[in-house]
Amino acid sequence: MADNLFKLRIITPERTFFEGDVSMVEFNTTEGEVGILKGHIPLTVVIAPGIITITDESGVREAALHAGFAEVLQDGVVIMAEIIEWPQEIDLDRAKEARDRAEERLRTKTPETDIARAETALQRAVARINVFNK
Repeated sequence: MADNLFKLRIITPERTFFEGDVSMVEFNTTEGEVGILKGHIPLTVVIAPGIITITDESGVREAALHAGFAEVLQDGVVIMAEIIEWPQEIDLDRAKEARDRAEERLRTKTPETDIARAETALQRAVARINVFNK
């Protein structure tokens, strides 16, 4: 399996969230979901809120990834995340409250409602809830 591994580094403004050898990483981008394997074509993408799935020699791990950029090179991936959380770092009640607030803003649209912001808040809350419940 070592021949299929590549370096993954996930950093936030506060910490290095993950750094290690992986066989695959999957996450959402503004263009859709991507799965990266060793030797992937180089690209840079904008991350969309969702679940990131990291596969390494110890198994599969998931986290809630909210926003950022990813640089994919043939020998590694660097994700610069605004916010990313392991399931045990998520406050489920707070995430459910955020989901409910975002859904309410979308239901009761007014001229002042920032639809894009409400949709992003909803995506983030749903990602947190889904990764917590897995």
